[in-house]
Amino acid sequence: MKYLILLLSVFPLFLFSQTISGTITDENDSPIPGANIYWENGTVGTTSNREGEFIINKEKNIDKLIISFIGYNNDTIQIIDQEIIDVKLLSGETLEEINVVERQAASSISNLEIIGTQNLTGEIFHRAACCNLSESFETNASVDVSYTDAVSGSKQIEMLGLNGKYVQLMTENYPNLRGLALSHGLDYIPGSWMESIQISKGAASVTNGYEAIAGQINTEFKKPDGEQFLYLNLLANSIGKYEANFNIRTAVTKKVSTMILGHYENNQMIFDNNNDGFIDVPLNQQYNFFNRWKYKSDRFAAQFGIKALKENKDAGQVDGFSNVELLDSIYRVQINTNRYEVFYKSGYIFDRKNTSLGFLTNYVYHKTNSYYGFKVYDAIENSFYANLIFQSYIGTTFHSYSTGLSFVYDNVNEDLNELSWKRKESVPGAFFQYTYDNKESFSYILGLRADYSSLYGLFFTPRAHLKYIFKENNTIRLTAGKGYRTPNVIAENSFLLANSRKFEFTEDLNQERAWNFGISYIKDIYISGRRLRIIGDYFRTDFQNQIVLDVDADKSKILVYNIKGKSFSNSYQLEVGIEPFNRMDISAAIKYNDVRVTQNEGLLEKPLLKNLIGLLTLSYATNLKKWQFDYTLQYNGSSRLPQTYPANIYESGRSPDFVVMNVQVNKFYKKWNFYAGVENLTDYTQDNPILSAEDPFSDDFDASMVWAPIIGRKFYIGIKYKINKKINKL
Repeated sequence: MKYLILLLSVFPLFLFSQTISGTITDENDSPIPGANIYWENGTVGTTSNREGEFIINKEKNIDKLIISFIGYNNDTIQIIDQEIIDVKLLSGETLEEINVVERQAASSISNLEIIGTQNLTGEIFHRAACCNLSESFETNASVDVSYTDAVSGSKQIEMLGLNGKYVQLMTENYPNLRGLALSHGLDYIPGSWMESIQISKGAASVTNGYEAIAGQINTEFKKPDGEQFLYLNLLANSIGKYEANFNIRTAVTKKVSTMILGHYENNQMIFDNNNDGFIDVPLNQQYNFFNRWKYKSDRFAAQFGIKALKENKDAGQVDGFSNVELLDSIYRVQINTNRYEVFYKSGYIFDRKNTSLGFLTNYVYHKTNSYYGFKVYDAIENSFYANLIFQSYIGTTFHSYSTGLSFVYDNVNEDLNELSWKRKESVPGAFFQYTYDNKESFSYILGLRADYSSLYGLFFTPRAHLKYIFKENNTIRLTAGKGYRTPNVIAENSFLLANSRKFEFTEDLNQERAWNFGISYIKDIYISGRRLRIIGDYFRTDFQNQIVLDVDADKSKILVYNIKGKSFSNSYQLEVGIEPFNRMDISAAIKYNDVRVTQNEGLLEKPLLKNLIGLLTLSYATNLKKWQFDYTLQYNGSSRLPQTYPANIYESGRSPDFVVMNVQVNKFYKKWNFYAGVENLTDYTQDNPILSAEDPFSDDFDASMVWAPIIGRKFYIGIKYKINKKINKL
């Protein structure tokens, strides 16, 4: 093995081409991500990553390098024999009464990173209402968001054609939104709290755990030592929802800063647009609070935070809200949630360059009391996570490694009517990851972790990532790895309580296990200094064991069992993005998913999964970003309906395809931002989203067969106010 690593490390040295590397910053020495770097009258170009860093191959007979970014003056540098340059861009035109807001790249994938990670910046949150985490993916082609049922208002995400439970959801690099939070957790992170989102498909780094199967999504919150001193956001829409958000930070000392983030959401309008007797949007009240602290010195930094959330949802038949005397005879849904989180993380940088020790931990208490008609579901979860990571290098920084220890503890108690489940699981683990990164043509990561579950015993998680840049502006990435997860059947599929079926567990359930393999290709073409980016990828997931929830076999039951045959997902995606002229961004993508699961009826296409999805986004900002206009169109292909779905509704056994369009307009001032928009512009909704809605206690009642929007055209309007103020830093 050591000879193989030596060979892989030495071979790329023969492939090096002459390059220029450097960093792009603004007048305040803050890095500028997404800046364009290209050779004058040449064909080679690149962009800076999140830290403002870049690497570009030299082009023969050209010595002038141009650096540009919207809102800043272009800079042209003559390259003679430099190999490293640092560029500071100066702001363009400024007006006293107008705030010149830099137009960051809303979405970017750096060619420098070995693991292909899509970074969504704060710009993405200006392009949609973005009230919470789920709505921040409306303009993203990699993540699909849909309603789970027609009564609870819960949403789910899908990546690579797989349910969000196979995606490792993280906040600031520690696993979160697991277990009981999977069904409604996307609503627990307000858009105003988020600073950025990182999305990676397929196997992730072993340093973050063993759970990522389809991919990883990490959310970064706004920081106490950031530039935003005060932020307010008020929003209201046409179906009775209004919300208020605020963030405020302050410096306690030169080394200590703190921040308070708050969110309040209320919807008390009874809304039944399709006249099926059920309210389309649950009545909802949510209180969400987050206080975080940060300490930073020359070599040591630490952060601590506490979150508290209380949410009450009320849904069901309209008559139950207008006539109290009918409460005992109508179908009602109530979901009451209390959630508390505490986290701590710290890091120390040693004298030796690029050597550090980090520690992070969090604790979650989550309690849910709910009922769906006569089904009563109550659950309590206590979870603890800790991760200790040591990072350093071998010889040179080309060869680095990360190693450490982790610990996961889950204590979950669930009660569904007369059924009860109790799970206590402790999983200590250790990991090692080696990285060869020359920042140029060839880099790779090899990782392995070993974990011991108190329920399933010892298991190993190998993962590998490779990146190769060839023929200037062509980047290819390969990834392979294994993932594991412990199922929480009811918590993860609580939307299936919204029907008359009963869960039937035919056997003891085992740990879910799967391999994921992927390849992605990025081609950058520069036309008159403007980049046309083409991204294509393919990922396949093969399950060694998967928990099947069979809704095809019997309309009175949901059969739950370990898979007895094949289960796989093939996901293909092609995306093209360009800025054809100043301040205009165009992105188009098409995705095809082939997902099949072996059930008692044979190898079947996964039900209610759209096999073909297309996305088009247009975004234009006027000069100095006084106005911004955004348009999104999503094409949704057909999906297979379960065999228990009434054949007289769709004889083909498939749902129809449909299109959803959203538009939004922003008006920017120095401190104010007014916005208004329309979601589902064409007013498309699913016919008969609730089967047997007229008789919800019959055997045919089912509100979980959802494949299209439940809510029609929705208007919203909002206002944002912010004050930026730097905190003194050492």
